[in-house]
Amino acid sequence: MRGGAVADDAVDAFFEPLGVCRDVEDFEKLNRIGEGTYGTVYRARDRRSQRIVALKRVLLHNEGSDGFPITALREIKLLKRLRHPNCVQLLDVVVGRKRSSVFLVFEYCEHDLALLLRAQSHRVPHRHPFTESELKRIMLSILHAVEHLHAQSLVHRDIKLSNVLYDRYGAVKLADFGLARELATARDEPLTPKVVTLWYRAPEILLGCDRYTTAVDVWSCGCIFAELLLQDPLFPGTSDLDQLDKIFKVLGRPSDHIWPGMSELPNADKLRVDSSTRSTSTLHKTLHSLSPKGLDLLTRMLTYDPAQRITAREALEHPFFREKPFPQEASMMPTFPSLHEDMKSSESKRPRDAHETQSSLSRRHESRFGQAFGRDLKRRHIA
Repeated sequence: MRGGAVADDAVDAFFEPLGVCRDVEDFEKLNRIGEGTYGTVYRARDRRSQRIVALKRVLLHNEGSDGFPITALREIKLLKRLRHPNCVQLLDVVVGRKRSSVFLVFEYCEHDLALLLRAQSHRVPHRHPFTESELKRIMLSILHAVEHLHAQSLVHRDIKLSNVLYDRYGAVKLADFGLARELATARDEPLTPKVVTLWYRAPEILLGCDRYTTAVDVWSCGCIFAELLLQDPLFPGTSDLDQLDKIFKVLGRPSDHIWPGMSELPNADKLRVDSSTRSTSTLHKTLHSLSPKGLDLLTRMLTYDPAQRITAREALEHPFFREKPFPQEASMMPTFPSLHEDMKSSESKRPRDAHETQSSLSRRHESRFGQAFGRDLKRRHIA
């Protein structure tokens, strides 16, 4: 009984400066749309404003001594700092019947890009749902969000296509900051190497580096860039070693000459590089339709040496975004209908997430795409 009181007091003390005064009963849960390592996510309606929101319940594991999860405290503090149009917005923090039962209220986005691309490719095979101009706008939006994080010495550590949301107005927003970390506070301590979903994991992490930088996010962005173009993952590995093998087959074998210190990384001695693997990149063959400037940007995002990898800020200024076709205006991005149905089966083939837990494999969204609602004068509306 006393332990519960301590936990409640700790929650009150933490949330008092945040002005938390609302109860979760102020929100009507409509349906469950996701469940991951750190909580269950519901689509809900704010009974006061009638606004549709995403309601994320914080799971009480990995707790600190005061009975409240350290990971949740870290995410809430970080989200309170993030105010950017391309980062999903934390609207409120509310509590349940028990004061230690905490929910995060986010703006609601109808789609994530992984499911959106897959659903559209099933509906209209051999036709990309986005034009080149629209893909440029999507990449710019992602890079703006990442640059905003990095400018505050924050590293996301789980950038992947399913963590890029797309709302009913065509806005692109980076989400899921549960693994984000402030590098300034971790300068003298090792970082966990089991971060970033496998297909988007930078080679320095795969090789066991625990002093990585914001460059790991840029590698993930490069993987997203390629996946948006191919409509398939660039490096769909099944294990750390298989992931490295797939990277080497496309980008060529790395060496200390192009990546100083690579051979000294903890897992470097475990490498079994196929003797037939080329030492030169074949990325231009994989993405043969990409312009030379686009290929240059992608190559610089997928540079082995993190110290030489392009930064998010530099990527935003790359000539690729200034050549024709120009990036689409944000207000002219296409929109897609959602029937608010569960699509849990469509995630069954996605890789394990950064925590590699089975529950995280079943990330679910209610988005399902129906018939086109037609075209208006402002933007494309695609079924």
